Amino acid sequence: MVKVSRETSAAAVVRATRPPPSAGEGTLRSRGGEGQRDDSGWSDRRDLSGTVAPLSRPLVTRGPPSPAAGGGRASRTLAALLFAAPLMTGCVVGPDYSRPSVETPLGYRQGGVREDSPAYVAARKTGFREARPNDAVERGDWWRVFKDPTLDRLIRLVDVDNQSLRQAVANYRQARALVASAQAALYPTVIGAPSITRTGSGGGSTGTVRTSAALLGEASWQLDLFGGTRRTIESEAALAQSDAATIALTRLTIQAEVAADYLTVRYADSLQKVLDENIENFKKTAAITENQYAAGVAARSDVITAQTQVQTIEAQAIAVRLTRVQYVNAIATLIGRPPSEVSIPVSGIAKNPPGVPVGIPGDLLERRPDVAQAERLVQAQSERIGVAVAAFFPTVTISAQGGVSGLTRNGLFSAANQVWSVAASGSETLFDGGARTAAVRSAEAGYDAQVANYRQVVLAAFAEVENQMAALRILAQQQGAQDKAVDLSRKAVEITLNEYRAGTQNFTTVVTAQGLLVTNEINALQVRLSRFTAAVTLIRALGGGWDVRSLPSDSELKGPSLPIDRGGQAVRPDE
Repeated sequence: MVKVSRETSAAAVVRATRPPPSAGEGTLRSRGGEGQRDDSGWSDRRDLSGTVAPLSRPLVTRGPPSPAAGGGRASRTLAALLFAAPLMTGCVVGPDYSRPSVETPLGYRQGGVREDSPAYVAARKTGFREARPNDAVERGDWWRVFKDPTLDRLIRLVDVDNQSLRQAVANYRQARALVASAQAALYPTVIGAPSITRTGSGGGSTGTVRTSAALLGEASWQLDLFGGTRRTIESEAALAQSDAATIALTRLTIQAEVAADYLTVRYADSLQKVLDENIENFKKTAAITENQYAAGVAARSDVITAQTQVQTIEAQAIAVRLTRVQYVNAIATLIGRPPSEVSIPVSGIAKNPPGVPVGIPGDLLERRPDVAQAERLVQAQSERIGVAVAAFFPTVTISAQGGVSGLTRNGLFSAANQVWSVAASGSETLFDGGARTAAVRSAEAGYDAQVANYRQVVLAAFAEVENQMAALRILAQQQGAQDKAVDLSRKAVEITLNEYRAGTQNFTTVVTAQGLLVTNEINALQVRLSRFTAAVTLIRALGGGWDVRSLPSDSELKGPSLPIDRGGQAVRPDE
């Protein structure tokens, strides 16, 4: 016989491994031992056809028991069934879940720590993690590496009023409620049904009046003999963890978008300053052309060209103001505030972005919420295979009813009014045209699809990190070249203006040099903005300090209260 042992409602006793059994086959294991297959099936002789073995007494007994033994006999029978029920819920069919394997490189091509480096190997052997600069990035408030109080204030407001984040939290609470709903199927349903009836016949002194009352209670319990309900609970718990990861992913995405928009505002401020400076320089150049024209050494066209330059660059400066307003309003939307309530003081963009530690590729699987989300969906689908396999096995329900019912004239709680009944029933689908087999195949196909999605998400994560690391490295080189171009352009403007004053150079050369200076200065700011944006994107690609350990555990999901976020990544107390 297959041995089974008692277990709590929140944990599965025994699980089988993939592939799931086909129609008519069962794969069972237990804590006490493992069934051995032979050519005819399982070596134990337990009947799985749905036939219920006869009890030592009739299944249904109803009627007034004797005053001495009736109530005690009912209580003992009900207690015996309730005690035996947990012993009969020891098997869980279907595959046990294990995380799908993914190919993980030893290191990033663009740099960072390699997993096979001597320092990392030595740290793993001693159990210590190598200290890394800028470790604050790994503690959650990743935006603090930019050392900007205004940015810090704006991003913290995301957790207060962002509606997309609130929607994600509401979805998580709904998923958590579904876990509790699935858990409820493990327990019996208890119903109380009191009633009172008063009847009369005849009239006058010969009439009779009878009062009857009933205080009855009944309970029914569908036993989870083969783990279908427990598999459903595990699936719902995995889905809830996926929704918790979605909260972290939504938060991180919005935070990164706020940071990128804020950096664009700072870029607009720097660009406005550059254009305003060039407007002043162009006005000075226009004054020079007017003096040269008045002296008779310059053409009228030089004056018109200089004035045109001033008006053109002023138009560009006006357009920058519109860009700033639009991005400030976008930030207001992200933090859940009306645009009229949000203002950002004018300040330029810094020269160089902060450094970002990347670690090893293997850490990425535990640091990105989208990877954790995809992996949790894999388990949810894996558990659904067990639910589909459990449909091949019989269902057993036990029920009991008891209480007092009868006339009240001799006392409602007299022995004659005591009634009880205990019943057990089983059912098994003998033919369904292959519906259950199709359900198993559908669940398996869904599992394969989720595994493929998980691996694709991991590959995309590695590519995103590599792209942003390459962007930071190459853009730094471009920044150096662009800054040199700006310096040379300034020297060219200075020399051509001096030559123009001396009458040895035409004004067209001056216009060309000044236009090239403006272009190079704008390009330099754009490259600087791209470097900062790449730094933000790299931090987001690395998970922004999030860790898979921030997900609520099974015990938290199946407990009575919402899990409190450890470190501020999964679910925050103010949500």
